[in-house]
Amino acid sequence: MSVWHIANNQLRTTPILDVQTESPTVKTFVFKDKECSKARPGQFLMLWVPGVDEIPLSILDANEDGTVSVAVKKVGEATAALHKAKVADIIGVRGPFGNSFTNVKGKVLMVGGGTGVVPLFFLAKRLMTSAKRLTFVQGAKTKSELLFLNRLEEMPRKANMQLVMSTEDGTCGITGLCTTPLEQILARKRFDMVYTCGPELMVRKVFELAVNHEINLEASLERLMRCAIGICGTCVVGKYRVCKDGPVFTAKQLKEVKTEFGISKHDFDGRKIPL
Repeated sequence: MSVWHIANNQLRTTPILDVQTESPTVKTFVFKDKECSKARPGQFLMLWVPGVDEIPLSILDANEDGTVSVAVKKVGEATAALHKAKVADIIGVRGPFGNSFTNVKGKVLMVGGGTGVVPLFFLAKRLMTSAKRLTFVQGAKTKSELLFLNRLEEMPRKANMQLVMSTEDGTCGITGLCTTPLEQILARKRFDMVYTCGPELMVRKVFELAVNHEINLEASLERLMRCAIGICGTCVVGKYRVCKDGPVFTAKQLKEVKTEFGISKHDFDGRKIPL
């Protein structure tokens, strides 16, 4: 293991600098960490909630001043405890881990569902001035669950960017899943790359559409992770370890594991269960 990887895997403690409420179930936490501030869009970190547990989180932003942001949805014991944390409370950090999205400067389509929007928002900020055209599709159950809406709406002023919102209850944008408008978008426009992240069943649908339209795709997968360095095996999909070989995978790689991708996953006990 290289010195760089050893440094990344060491637990570092740091105080929370800011807490922002993004939705009824999602909060953003800002802190400083030298290693994670070098992260690229698509990479993730492991965040330790003292006395509770350690959880994998996509990186929302990383800056030269050392500040790092993560957006956390309250879904279990560790995330519920983190949601109670305040500025100056101490957390632990390991990372960044995994690979990152490829920077394509042509015409790009981003499709995010739920907190899958997090790494795509990070990527959009990096591609905002270099992409020829950027179409950002976000889906959620209801309007209040759409993430970073105000910040996303400000982006088109600075870039050639189109926003498409969908909600399952019809409270904002198109009624339906975020995959609902994709057929029409792909029929009208040609893209050089599709980036996607979100629930795996959604990502599988985006993958199938991209393959049918013969468009390059990179998908960030969300799987159960314990170690983040390829040892425990809980994040395995086919022959790949999501933490070590991903979390970003190409369409070619996903074709190799399509009997498991979007079909099954491993639980905490290592058993394969249906998605």
